[in-house]
Amino acid sequence: MSADAEYILSALQRVDCERRLRIADSELWQRVHAVKSWQHARFERTYADLLDDRRYAQAARFFLEELYGPGDFTRRDAQFARVVPGLVRLFPQEIVTTVRLLAELHATSEELDTIMGRAVSRLPLDRHEYVRAWQHTGRREDRERQIDLVIAIGKALDRHTRRPMLRRTLHLMRVPARAIGLDELQRFLESGFDTFGAMGGAEEFLGIVSQRERQLAQALFSLPADRAAIGATDNSGVLTSLPD
Repeated sequence: MSADAEYILSALQRVDCERRLRIADSELWQRVHAVKSWQHARFERTYADLLDDRRYAQAARFFLEELYGPGDFTRRDAQFARVVPGLVRLFPQEIVTTVRLLAELHATSEELDTIMGRAVSRLPLDRHEYVRAWQHTGRREDRERQIDLVIAIGKALDRHTRRPMLRRTLHLMRVPARAIGLDELQRFLESGFDTFGAMGGAEEFLGIVSQRERQLAQALFSLPADRAAIGATDNSGVLTSLPD
């Protein structure tokens, strides 16, 4: 098995481990789902301007649903795990590298969400409890890596759109991808190609996402954990972009 295949499979095994922990603990599942839903709502608020922008709305929606969404990607992951060696042989190396980034992001996010879920002390989740759970979880390096991966995936998709032959190759792969059970991956890749291609250059969009996500992470680590003090000392204004 190739190094890429082993890496992707290892990441998927990390994701599966997190899912099994939640299946075995219904309360943990509920809390993690609350974290994911809250983060989804947070992204909508943080990027309301981009979601309403003619040029960037489609890309912002792609990030919201495919990278930040609370959706269940079990089917897509199961497809990956079954045919990882075939995936590496079938898809061009540029696509395999992008899938590798996606797998790492998926695993990192799932692990952080589980830890956040365990740190949540009460539901329903609000901004104060989310800040407290975020700070209790810590993991600054993992949070930084999470943002790096999101941006790297966006940059990769943007590069791919400048290679018409790669897009045509991906189109020709629909039938074989479906035949080996990779239709969900095919859908994700084609959606990414079409989204970033229609944007006509992603540098500004990705710059905005990178800046806001890093500022938000820094602010969340810096805010006081005490519920009463959070609003009084929010000099960054970050809470205005967080759901109640």
